[in-house]
Amino acid sequence: MVSSEVLLDLEQKARTIRAHVIRMVYAAQSGHIGPSLSIADFLAALYFHVMRVKPEDPHWPGRDRFVLSKGHGCSAWYAALAERGYFPKEELLTFRRLHSRLQGHPDMAKTPGVDMTAGSLGHGLSAGLGMALAARIDGLDYRTYVILGDGEIQEGLIWEAAMAAPRLGLDNLLAIIDYNRWQSGGAVGEIMPLEPLSSKWEAFGWATQEIDGHDMEAILEAFHLAEKTQGRPAAIIAHTTKGKGVSFMENENKWHMTAPTREEAEAALRELTGEEVRL
Repeated sequence: MVSSEVLLDLEQKARTIRAHVIRMVYAAQSGHIGPSLSIADFLAALYFHVMRVKPEDPHWPGRDRFVLSKGHGCSAWYAALAERGYFPKEELLTFRRLHSRLQGHPDMAKTPGVDMTAGSLGHGLSAGLGMALAARIDGLDYRTYVILGDGEIQEGLIWEAAMAAPRLGLDNLLAIIDYNRWQSGGAVGEIMPLEPLSSKWEAFGWATQEIDGHDMEAILEAFHLAEKTQGRPAAIIAHTTKGKGVSFMENENKWHMTAPTREEAEAALRELTGEEVRL
């Protein structure tokens, strides 16, 4: 059980991450707002409460690893990294610019804190599996966290990794499914239905939980239970809202990859910060 002060601080961090996303995509006039806003709560929990990291030493061997398999949601990840101290927050406004360290998809060769390049969907869980297996081989106790998109898990490679991880007993691996029910082409349920999703992960041998992905207390409790899992990997199916935090963006799939106008960005920032904002 965490204190109300910790919960409030993490909830504020999530709002800050969301506000950064709006500013970044507005400045770039390019980016994926909806898929970034839906994962902000998990990023806040991971980087400010759960994961062992050293921003001053991004390659510290003992650090926990994080893979954003749905790499198009990287504006939220960059915001979390900047808030955590990996690079100056002012750099966020270089998002998607030529020669910026903050490209439209994460690049481990460019950005401090990025452990795995992503962009082509479906590869992140296999990469995370390799990191978790490497920890065992190297005798290290770090954990590996992977965020997957719900549309992304239609990819066959995800399920190959899902089969292999329990076979290898990788209880230092945690998959988080961002189940916002939308993908770029429309509703997941209309394109390739996933249900019964929890039963599928359980059948593959994962210790599976299903939670509200915007309830910070539930998120922290799910992480706590996952860390206690022994002998098999853990999965959290997080029921989320695409565009979470901005009323006119929530569950509106046009915001999968649409940049806001100045008026839209200012309205979004008013909702997120409670203040008048002029861009």
